[in-house]
Amino acid sequence: MSRFLPSPILSLTLLLIWLLLNQSIAPAHILFGSVLALVVPLYTAPLQPVHSGIRKPLVLFRLLSWSLVEIIRSCVNVSRIILFQRQQINSQFIRVPLDLRNPAGLAVLSCLINSTPGTVWVEIIPETHELSLHVFDLHDAAWWVATIKQRYEQPLLDIFEAEAK
Repeated sequence: MSRFLPSPILSLTLLLIWLLLNQSIAPAHILFGSVLALVVPLYTAPLQPVHSGIRKPLVLFRLLSWSLVEIIRSCVNVSRIILFQRQQINSQFIRVPLDLRNPAGLAVLSCLINSTPGTVWVEIIPETHELSLHVFDLHDAAWWVATIKQRYEQPLLDIFEAEAK
């Protein structure tokens, strides 16, 4: 990657897509496609995510496996509550203090939480770096905080923020 060609694969892909869309390999199309292929990556380079290496792939595999089990379990529980429970639902917001600072790790945490039925990532409160989380049927806020910290945040800290050895 160079300063004038920050993403060669993106540039080549843009040129090929331009030529395919125009169904022609005329010199004007090649010239304009080349200009697009050089200019677009330059303007979109600041939008590229910061590269975060995965330091412990086995921990990531365990985290994703655990998350899949939790998503299925939560889906069954939320469905049961909606279909069969006639009592009042205790829907509330809770705050979870986070130690995770890596943007890629936070993005993965957000995806995992939002993929789990009954929970929604609302925001990270900037002053305290706490996660505001909405829980569909809350019975024990301390359990939720402990679960997020131990089962989700700690593996993500190991994956994205552990010191390279």
